[in-house]
Amino acid sequence: MSTIPSSMQLCRTLCAALAITAAGAASAAYPDHPITMILPFPAGGSVDAVARLTAAELGKRLGATIVVENVPGAGGTISTQRVARAAPDGYTLLFTTPNHTINPAILPKLPFDTEKDFAPVSLVAQIPELLVANSKQPFSDFKGFVDYARKNPGKLNYGSAGNGTLPHVTMELLLLQLGLNVVHVPYKGAAPAMNDLLGGQIGVKLDTITTSKPYIDTGRLKPLAYASDKRSPLMPDVPTIAESGLPGYEGILWLGILGPKGTPPAIVDKLNKTIAEMDKDPEIVKRLTEMGVEPVFNSPQAFQQMISKEIAQWKDVVQRAHITVN
Repeated sequence: MSTIPSSMQLCRTLCAALAITAAGAASAAYPDHPITMILPFPAGGSVDAVARLTAAELGKRLGATIVVENVPGAGGTISTQRVARAAPDGYTLLFTTPNHTINPAILPKLPFDTEKDFAPVSLVAQIPELLVANSKQPFSDFKGFVDYARKNPGKLNYGSAGNGTLPHVTMELLLLQLGLNVVHVPYKGAAPAMNDLLGGQIGVKLDTITTSKPYIDTGRLKPLAYASDKRSPLMPDVPTIAESGLPGYEGILWLGILGPKGTPPAIVDKLNKTIAEMDKDPEIVKRLTEMGVEPVFNSPQAFQQMISKEIAQWKDVVQRAHITVN
């Protein structure tokens, strides 16, 4: 039997080699035209501000224009589906938040697979939540909140931006771990929830330093505890929830970038390394910190592991807390 390859075999081998060469060349030249970064939220607000800062600084370092496109709606699924179906060439990216890992628990019929249809690139930043109380509440720290809620089950209430939002599920996670009964009052957005917190219609709320600090400074709100693994430099006297009696607890609005499944590893690696460089820039760190935002980055593998872990975590919380979306 002859061992000489057939013409068809040679053709297949040559085509495969050419494809690999072309893919490598494309990755090396990346980016050679504008990149679109899709954001599942409307313009304005902290997430949009960080996305636009990231697009400008990342684009500068990559030598390309990155256009931020706001595509809100359906809890973020419209924009996320668009990225999932985009060409995996690094020119369509998703700038997203924990809605990415919460949605599988509250929206079971998603038109994409949250774990399998994306190529995680890196975290970019995070905004830890801050537990705050109306100034008239009979407690002024985290221990006082826990003691009061434990002695008065169902009497205290808390507000959120709506069912299934990050402040809702992170507060329910907190209550489940503490074994407390605090009544949830959902609002259509963070602003009306804050208005009622200031007015005393609700007692506590998980918010952010950026929006809460002006009211804390004027004495209308009390900071109880910070939901990160370390204290904030903006409010160094406020302890973390972890150090206040609940080790390991975090409530964090993370911000990260993903591409469509199949994005070439060389492109993912280039984006990841550029984000890491950006987040180490003292000027960027300063600008983010002043916004109440912490620069963070991780490897694509660590980001994927975090996504998988959160999907399982939020499914458990949603089931145990009986959370539904109206």
